[in-house]
Order: sequence, then C-alpha cells, then structure tokens
Amino acid sequence: MSSTSSHGAAAPYYFVPGPSRWPLLAGLCLLVTMAGASAWVNDVSWGPVANLLGIVGTLIVLYFWFGDAIKESEGGLYSQRIDHSYRWSMGWFIFSEVMFFGAFFGALFYARTISMPWLSDLDHKFIWPDFAPHWGNVGPAGTVEEFRTMGPFPIPTINTALLLTSGVTLTISHHALRAGHRAQTAFWLFATILLGAVFMGFQAYEYHHAYTELNLKLTSGIYGSTFFMLTGFHGFHVTMGAIMLSVVLYRVLRGHFTPDHHFAFEGAAWYWHFVDVVWLGLYVVVYWL
Repeated sequence: MSSTSSHGAAAPYYFVPGPSRWPLLAGLCLLVTMAGASAWVNDVSWGPVANLLGIVGTLIVLYFWFGDAIKESEGGLYSQRIDHSYRWSMGWFIFSEVMFFGAFFGALFYARTISMPWLSDLDHKFIWPDFAPHWGNVGPAGTVEEFRTMGPFPIPTINTALLLTSGVTLTISHHALRAGHRAQTAFWLFATILLGAVFMGFQAYEYHHAYTELNLKLTSGIYGSTFFMLTGFHGFHVTMGAIMLSVVLYRVLRGHFTPDHHFAFEGAAWYWHFVDVVWLGLYVVVYWL
C-alpha cells in the first residue's frame, strides 16, 4: 500500500482500523479448504467440493479485505508508519515462505543424501538385497510402479528463461513507475504477468506429460512426492504472484500510485523475485542433480 493517497498528503498519525469481520471469515474459509483437502486425499466424496468452496470463499474474502485496505490507502489514512509496518510484514511473510520451501528442500536432501545410502548399506542388504541407492528408484520393496524421471529439457529450461525474463520486465516496470511513466509501467507489468501465465501453461503440460507418458505421479515413491510437492507449490506461488501483480496492474491503470509511494507494487515485486530465486534452486536440485 502507498503511505499517502494519490491525491493528498500523508496522515500525521498511526491509523488503527476498526473491528473487521474479514479475519474471522478468512479463518473459516481456510478451515473449510483444509478440511476439504484432507477429505479429498482420503477419498471422501465431499472433499473436492468442500476444498473448492473453501478456496472460492477465501478469494472472495481477500478481494473485499484488500479492497478495504486500498480504500483506506487512497483515502489518505495511512502515514509513513503504516508504510513501515507493511514493509516489515511483507519481509516476515517472505521469510516464512523461505522456511516453507526450506522444509521441502530439507526433505529432498534427507531422502537423497541420508536415507538412500542408509537403506543400501551392508546391514540392510539382508532385508532388501535388490535395492540400489540411485535417485528415482521404486523403493526398497519394489512397491512403486516403474516410472521415468523428469529431465531439465526442454520445458524446465524454457520455464527458467521465462521466469528470469519476467524478473527483468518487472524491474523495468518498477523503474518506469519511479520515473513517472505510467504507460510504460503498465506495459512491462503486463508483460511480466503474461510470462508468468506462459510459465504455468508449460508446467501444466509438463504434469500431463509426467502422468501420461512417464508414469510419474505423486504416488511414485519419494521421488514423485518431492517432485510434485516442490514444483507444485512453486507453481501455486507463481499463480498467487501473478494475481498480486494483476491487482497492482489494475491499480496502476486507475492511477493509484505515485513515484515515491507505491509499496503495493514493491511488495508484489519482492514476492515475485523470491519466486524466481526459489525456481532457480528447484531447477538445479530437482531437474539436474
């Protein structure tokens, strides 16, 4: 959010909003979402419907909740202190996302570097004599269907180029905004969103290829579960980042930002660059190693 409105001066005080129903509604919608997801993975019939309703409800709540914050910002209610609060909040949020992905990278590291050598040592040879500690195996008991692993060419490499390019276009858009060139800001921001959409299209095709041609599924042992969890959650973050940038683009077109006050743009840009960095780690660790 900007610390001033587009048409007025900053408020001289720290704005404290009144009681809001949105936090409670958001919590309830997230509860329905997770309950539906839990039921879905356990093959309960109402799981998919509840999960979808929870997601739709959460998006509706966020729409109105952020709409209220935008109205407050554009109404000149926010001071510089509010700006600092948003910056700290976004920083800690991204830090929590770093820890989130760190947990999944840690699971991948544990499986590849610790578990597989351990399962193939001399003691375990008597239990699983045919087990080989190569990544992408079908498990020590052979309970996983045969599958082929996913390589870095061509789609993952293309997607890497797309995300790196999107980081450049977003930076150009930011510099244009700081220079007061609103049309250029909107153009390069739209280009960033488009690159993200193409990225997601390629990832959807990659998943279809994995399931239909490689027999690589979420149930394909530790390789399949870590592959889809890491790349899938990253794809979800790309989707959310593109939504954030789309809202920012709408606000740019509405004339909401000034060259000096545009933290909504900066916060979304921080998030997008974080998503870029995570993908580089995924590209190397998941597809190459």
